[in-house]
Amino acid sequence: MTEKQSKKAAVPVLPELLAPAGSLEKLITAIHYGADGVYLGGTDYGLRARAGTFDEAGLRRAVALARQAGVAVYVTVNIIAHNDDFAGLPDYLRLLQEIGVDAIIVADPGIVALAATVAPELSLHLSTQANVTNAAAAEF
Repeated sequence: MTEKQSKKAAVPVLPELLAPAGSLEKLITAIHYGADGVYLGGTDYGLRARAGTFDEAGLRRAVALARQAGVAVYVTVNIIAHNDDFAGLPDYLRLLQEIGVDAIIVADPGIVALAATVAPELSLHLSTQANVTNAAAAEF
């Protein structure tokens, strides 16, 4: 190892403190206690869509609050998608891009491909729930 590599390796890389934010109250708590980022879900397209999630107004408010605190926002779009799940998805992905979420957490390759097409500025993170259950995922 060269001296330059040794100095570079000695610089610690701090992990991101990422906290779940299933409600506005939990989002505020995560910000208050120093989270670098939060992950949350909308009312559709997430595996926990029925568990204290954010509607469009809530998503906009969550992103605004996080921005004020310098906290990243990741939105789960991690459903096990079937062909009929794609009906309103392009509009939802465009909304997430428009409101400025930092990334989406995606489980389905078909959704990855769709997001790259309809919301190309939206960063993607692959979920631990990744799978293939529809024609779009198989094509991907």
